[in-house]
Amino acid sequence: GWLVILIVCVCGDVCITGHDSGPVFEEQPSSVVYPEGLSKGTVTLNCQARASPAATYRWHVNGTNVPVGDLRYTLVAGNLVISGPQYGSDGGSYQCLAMNRCGTVLSRVANLKFGYLHDFSGEGQSPQTVYEGAGAFLACQAPAHYPALSYRWFVNDFPSFVKPDGGRWFVSQVTGNLYLAKAEPNDTASYFCFTTIDMDISTKSTFSKANQLTVQPDGTGVSNTRKSAPAIKVRFPAETYALAGHTTQLECFAYGNPIPKLRWRKVDGLLPSKAGASAEGPILTLPEMTFHDEGVYECEAYNSEGRDKHQGRINVQGRPEWLQVMSDSEVEISSELHWTCVAAGKPRPSIRWLRNGQPLSTQVNGGRLKVINLALEDSGMYQCVAENKHDTIYSNAELRVQVQAPDFRSNPVRRLVPAARGGQVMLECRPRAAPKPTLFWSRGTELLTNSSRVTVTPDGILWIHNISRADEGKYTCFAENYLGKANSTGHLSVRDATKITLAPSNADINQEENVTLQCHASHDPTMDLTFTWAHNGALLDLEDPAGPYHRDLLIVSGQLSQAGTYSCTAQTVVDSASASAKLVVRGPPGPPGGLVVKNVAETSAELRWSRGYDNHSPIGKYVIMGCSPLSSGWRTMRTEPSNIEGNAESARVVGLLPWMDYEFQVIASNILGSGEPSMSSHTVRTQQAAPTVAPSGLGGGGGDRNELIITWTPMAREYQNGDGFGYILAFRKRNTPTWVVERVSNVESSRYVYSNQSLSPYCPFEVKIKAYNRKGEGPFSQIALVHSAEEEPTVAPSRINATALTAFEMQVSWDPVQHLSIRYWRQHEREAAADRVRTAGLETTARVAGLRPSTRYHVTVLAYNSAGTGPASPKSTVTTRRPPPNRPPGNVFWKTDGSWVTVRWDHVKALGNESAVLGYKVLYKHEGQSALKVLDKGKTSVTLPLPKDNGYVVLEIRSWGEGGDGAAHETIHWIGGRMGYTKGNFHHIYMPVISFQISEEK
Repeated sequence: GWLVILIVCVCGDVCITGHDSGPVFEEQPSSVVYPEGLSKGTVTLNCQARASPAATYRWHVNGTNVPVGDLRYTLVAGNLVISGPQYGSDGGSYQCLAMNRCGTVLSRVANLKFGYLHDFSGEGQSPQTVYEGAGAFLACQAPAHYPALSYRWFVNDFPSFVKPDGGRWFVSQVTGNLYLAKAEPNDTASYFCFTTIDMDISTKSTFSKANQLTVQPDGTGVSNTRKSAPAIKVRFPAETYALAGHTTQLECFAYGNPIPKLRWRKVDGLLPSKAGASAEGPILTLPEMTFHDEGVYECEAYNSEGRDKHQGRINVQGRPEWLQVMSDSEVEISSELHWTCVAAGKPRPSIRWLRNGQPLSTQVNGGRLKVINLALEDSGMYQCVAENKHDTIYSNAELRVQVQAPDFRSNPVRRLVPAARGGQVMLECRPRAAPKPTLFWSRGTELLTNSSRVTVTPDGILWIHNISRADEGKYTCFAENYLGKANSTGHLSVRDATKITLAPSNADINQEENVTLQCHASHDPTMDLTFTWAHNGALLDLEDPAGPYHRDLLIVSGQLSQAGTYSCTAQTVVDSASASAKLVVRGPPGPPGGLVVKNVAETSAELRWSRGYDNHSPIGKYVIMGCSPLSSGWRTMRTEPSNIEGNAESARVVGLLPWMDYEFQVIASNILGSGEPSMSSHTVRTQQAAPTVAPSGLGGGGGDRNELIITWTPMAREYQNGDGFGYILAFRKRNTPTWVVERVSNVESSRYVYSNQSLSPYCPFEVKIKAYNRKGEGPFSQIALVHSAEEEPTVAPSRINATALTAFEMQVSWDPVQHLSIRYWRQHEREAAADRVRTAGLETTARVAGLRPSTRYHVTVLAYNSAGTGPASPKSTVTTRRPPPNRPPGNVFWKTDGSWVTVRWDHVKALGNESAVLGYKVLYKHEGQSALKVLDKGKTSVTLPLPKDNGYVVLEIRSWGEGGDGAAHETIHWIGGRMGYTKGNFHHIYMPVISFQISEEK
């Protein structure tokens, strides 16, 4: 039958292995703040544990038993309910004990405290008087209370609370005092300190008697004239202790006029970003403190009159946290137990041990528990307790001490153990037993002892080496302790050994080539044989073997990463045989290493590197690549020497731009190609040099009177060669010896204005420009000619003549003047509404179009230049001609004569208000020709050659006279021998010749 193992608990009850389990907390009590004087309420402290059998519970308060069953103390499951908690009798530290027959555990401690807020004393404070512009404070003098208060102040009447008002007011949450940075007349009032306390189930508030503040004028008769530098009045402590994971606040506030501004910094590092907007306010808030936040913090108050500073240190401490804990253990009787607990915290936590809720003093060394020669009574619930001044934490584990006679049923010796001839075999003997049994082996009736071929280890493992057929047979393991004996037998079967018959051969290939590694083996035919391949010791994931007795490994398109040692293993269940070969893959070189840049000059830099792996083909040469902010990517750099041989490990890069950032790479190549580039170098900046080119685009002119304006194109970054960059302008009047030199210090500048009251208008200046930087000056540009500003013309044009050309155009002429503006306006219009036409250069006539027919116009001519417009000429008058007839020539017909066509039309007769017809214009175009031809005819007919192919001729006929051109007749198309009218523009039309006819499209 089954042997039932019993573990005896300290309570005398029995904990059954495999069935029972000790208590494990699922709910533990939490601390409570209860309002003092609230007599009808209840407090519930939770405690629930998982256990088998179910746990029972007890409670301790301040180390003594809670009298559960008393009218005021009730146990609901494991929870303790206190009715009508009373200050003085019920306050203290509560702890729950959960227990069953396997052991006892203690919960964490929960504190029950009583909150209270007394009233302010009945005495009001003395009235305060302060001068306008000065600082002041009102003390709160809060009454007795627990826990901490929050503070506000109100003015005259509740709830008119004081607001910050641009940083003038501040309420300290440490002292409750109200501070005023700069008093103003309307601050005169009664002020009340308003305090609030928050407890777990209620909130209570109270406020002080009135604090009278009077603000007097400063005595100068002028408001706010008493300026003062900041003086910090609210100072955070020199040492502040913060708790990791919690929020810390530092307070700082200053008097001063103007109102001081505040800013915070961390003296020994960067201010944590989590400070956020509070970094410029009177309360620096640092949430979720970490040990990185520890350090010295400074508050600075500043205004236009000066500044004041205050510093203090934040020391961050931490609650205990487990780094290592013990776990449930089952160990055999008489053996040893070793458990370790490690906790972090600041201050460093102390560690103590409990067994079944009782302190362990022996066998303990700090966080280590050692129990030797374990007995049944050592079983139970163990707790490791870590504590510092901030918290106490518990870790729990169950220890079970086992006792059992040897038993092979769950782990017998293997019934059949195959082994290979010449190899070795291991037979295991692992019965369940406590305490540890004595183990020995026999073959038949022969007791086995250690020899040259047989080894029996103390933990019962049997090794047989250099196996032969004679070793076949039955092997029995015997186990014995003081509780009993047991044995188990297995059979050893000897098989033929596995051997490699064709081992893989070393191979040497170029990258992308194929190679096959062969592997054949022989083995015992009664067993299955499998093949595996490993590359540099790592097993390869391959498909099923191609055949039963050999496995060839095919490597397709070999890569550099596939070079190395390949091992073939032929394996049966009893043994295995292996053979290896080396594969060399030749390819382009690997990346060079250790690239450094040294001796960086103005236009060159020295590069050094170390050889990369040549991948079994000698390195032939190196190429250096570079990039800068001006390049779109990596490009090949010029070097000295220009061809870098494969044995080189340094070169000089030349042709660089001064004062430019560069990164470099080195690429090695051999006959098989170029390898991967090296890691990029760190970014280097070449040395500065004086500019070597002059700015371009030099010109200028124009501007206001007495100005010389010089313009140029700003220098691009690649030509600046250094910082402190600017331009030097030199200019002089043409044909004078002395140059005026001016410096322009902005690299982006593109314009310089030289003003001088003695500058004559439109005076020619010779101008040149060069660039400079911190290292020196560049060359001057070519000289450009630039004129100073012109004066507006002072003389009006003379001999103005205006002539009507048509009904819609007139021509205006004058004596030569450069740059003219013509103004013209109709009779009865105001001159201010005149239209304008401008001319350039020394023109003496201008044509003005877009006029109205039969209309009288007034015309004046004005000279202009870049400085403005001169006086107008005397007014000239002109009347446009009558309009041309608005009817086209009618009754158009044609007649052909061989290769000619004659077109005729009726004469157009002008009406009384129209200008007379003086002739006709015929516009036509041959297919394939781009030019339009115009015939100016006085008659009413025209003879034209007919096209020889299927092209066409376009005709447009209109009258003309003094008023201009009249309306056009519809366009006529000849399409080979066919003619027709279309209105509007002509089109390409191709048709066969059918007949001659005229038709008008409607």
